[in-house]
Amino acid sequence: MFNNKELFKTAFKEQLVSRLGKSIEEATADDIYKILGMLIREYIGREWAETNQMYKTRQEKQVYYFSMEFLIGRLLGNNLLNLGMLETVRDGLLDLGWNLEGIEEQEPDAGLGNGGLGRLAACFLDSLASLGYAGHGCGIRYKYGLFEQKIIDGQQVELPDDWLQKSNVWEERRADKKVEVRFWGQVEVREEDGRTIFNTINYEKVWAVPYDVPVIGYGDLHVNTLRLWSAESAIEPAKMRMEGQNSYYKFLDYNRSVESISEFLYPDDSGYEGKLLRLKQQYFLCSAGLQSVLRTFDKQGLRYSDLPNKIAVHINDTHPTLVIPELMRILIDEKGFGWDEAWDVTTRTVSYTNHTLLSEALEKWPVNMMRELLPRVYMIIEEINKRFCGMLLERFPARQDLVSEVAIIESDQVKMAHLAIVGSYSVNGVAQLHTDLLKSNVMKPFYDLFPERFNNKTNGITHRRWLMHANPELSHLISESIGTGWITHPYQLLDLERLKHDSSFRDKIMSIKRNNKLRLAAYIEQKQGITVDPDSIFDVQVKRLHAYKRQLMNILHVMHLYNEIKDHPSADRVPRTFIFGAKAAPGYYLAKSIIKLINVVADVVNKDPQVNDKLKVLFLENYSVSLAEKIIPAANVSEQISTAGKEASGTGNMKFMMNGALTIGTLDGANVEMHEMLGDENMFLFGLRSEEVLNYYRYGGYLARDMYNQDPRIKRVMDQLVSPGPFCCHEREFGLIYQSVLDHNDEFFVLRDFGSYADTQAIIDQTYLDQQAWASKSIVNIAHAGHFSSDCTINRYASDIWHIHPVQSSLHV
Repeated sequence: MFNNKELFKTAFKEQLVSRLGKSIEEATADDIYKILGMLIREYIGREWAETNQMYKTRQEKQVYYFSMEFLIGRLLGNNLLNLGMLETVRDGLLDLGWNLEGIEEQEPDAGLGNGGLGRLAACFLDSLASLGYAGHGCGIRYKYGLFEQKIIDGQQVELPDDWLQKSNVWEERRADKKVEVRFWGQVEVREEDGRTIFNTINYEKVWAVPYDVPVIGYGDLHVNTLRLWSAESAIEPAKMRMEGQNSYYKFLDYNRSVESISEFLYPDDSGYEGKLLRLKQQYFLCSAGLQSVLRTFDKQGLRYSDLPNKIAVHINDTHPTLVIPELMRILIDEKGFGWDEAWDVTTRTVSYTNHTLLSEALEKWPVNMMRELLPRVYMIIEEINKRFCGMLLERFPARQDLVSEVAIIESDQVKMAHLAIVGSYSVNGVAQLHTDLLKSNVMKPFYDLFPERFNNKTNGITHRRWLMHANPELSHLISESIGTGWITHPYQLLDLERLKHDSSFRDKIMSIKRNNKLRLAAYIEQKQGITVDPDSIFDVQVKRLHAYKRQLMNILHVMHLYNEIKDHPSADRVPRTFIFGAKAAPGYYLAKSIIKLINVVADVVNKDPQVNDKLKVLFLENYSVSLAEKIIPAANVSEQISTAGKEASGTGNMKFMMNGALTIGTLDGANVEMHEMLGDENMFLFGLRSEEVLNYYRYGGYLARDMYNQDPRIKRVMDQLVSPGPFCCHEREFGLIYQSVLDHNDEFFVLRDFGSYADTQAIIDQTYLDQQAWASKSIVNIAHAGHFSSDCTINRYASDIWHIHPVQSSLHV
């Protein structure tokens, strides 16, 4: 059907008529998208079923990747690419009068994630399927995504992200696979035949209904599964009516509370109700997912002592940590295991990835909340803590301080990272620096106790989406130059390095970059009515808005450049276009104030005729995977400027590198490993090192006011935040930013690194003037980016943590 353009066109027109009753002349773009999705779903349906059957028949060990986020983006183009049908469909649609890129715009970005954590999970699923591993995702089917961001009068406004409004062509509802999840209630304890029996009564029952999304691998067809759980009422309205007066309203209250579990990602947890809902979501995912996993295991007729040999449960950050006590609960209460046997199985089944060094991001839950919502699970956590602390006191009788430092329950809080480490067999960081800091600082007591559990697995990105699909012109040039082997063996991109001095190849690289810049410029003009110079440096910072990522430093530097141009309007300057994209959490007022500042600066700069031929500033609203696919191939400069020691890894840095942008950055996260490969000459480093940052935190010695008083550039831009002038209408407008830096002593060292940052940006200007030298550096970046393919990362997870191997498929496309 898809192997031949004419066959595709015939099949497509037939499906359009039979499914929608429309001819190709009557069809809308949305009709075209839906029929394409249905055709792909039908086409891979047999292979999807056969892949699952093959895993079961061969009793392959299977990985289940539990994550609160899967930022999968749009699937149409990526699925066509992985199926090898992209060109056939593109050409066929053109014959029918439709442009595939326009059809892809009909697909909403799936509202299943927020940032790097969720995008990593999506890349991992792609690599698992493409490499032939038996690996699946387990998440929540949020009705609404984080939010749709609008910028109104320079401010972020949050609107509902109703991504399911027109349904989801890729999902399959599996009502027959639903499972029961229980909340609240009381635990009855009794003795029976010498065993202690735990029975929860008066609980609230919720149905978890799975929606399965096929994960299509590249090439030799494996189709794994992303299973997303939706919460539904487990009580019939008719039954409620029989229970007396007001029962109908009780049902509505119950139904609303159930629907809220899978309604939206990351509810506001500043109050009790929001915290409770987050905890509900996490347990809902863990309980539903585990029940499904164990049901599949049961069908194989194996003993539960074999579970770690056949199942690997991986938790992506602390959000799914409740899989540990939930697995214990199922093994003890439902399978009849004793504690020691259940603990042995659990701690050989679960592995954990840590994603943060920020103490405020290491989850903690109030004991009372956990005890009331999940009474049996809390009992198990309490017992785990009791036994763990008892073991420590036995080994280190004089170290009461150690016990309180590593206890799972302490100061009326359940510490989820502690539970994740104690209850798993592997704990990995996501960049070498991050892992080293976990071992030497954040989790040092645990590393001292369990050194064999800690390992590093630097993050990766799928080069198929972020190079082949996002930047087809570049990927075609690469294949023409070094062959197509890099598509399945990304390390072969290293062969490009021999071309860094080839003037013809360098010219082609810069030409492709300019074409991508022209496309982005057209998008910007269409969306914002602003004309940008494609020959200017496209300097890009797109990522979640957080103080440690230091978007503030970037925009303060833009203000400094504006000041310089106003002071010396006739001086020669390399034109710059600064592009920002970011969402701020709705309750994160400092971050929202920084977004307002970026937009105010943009408005001033872009309207000033003395400046705007040398400097432009854009904030592109509603940053998403699909928007990233437009921005990243067009970037010349990648801003990776987080405070050293704060960014666990970063994956945006890898996407920009793979598309030939040069990085300005600190030695933080995976930037460290990039620098080891690229050297000083192929990226632009500045700022404090992580050990210097740690010393400031430990011993003090940094005063932001000193930087303010010593550097006139800093004093000027900081004063412009609160003094009437081009960027400030009233003194309170950016007072929160001013206070965070000067009154609260600049927690993330924005002013300390500002001078080094500004000086390094000046070096970028001079470097860009030599286009051939710039192209050489760009080529070296692309060549080394294969190291950061998620294929390479997943191979390391598979061999070092999960102990699985690729499954040779007998399926064909």
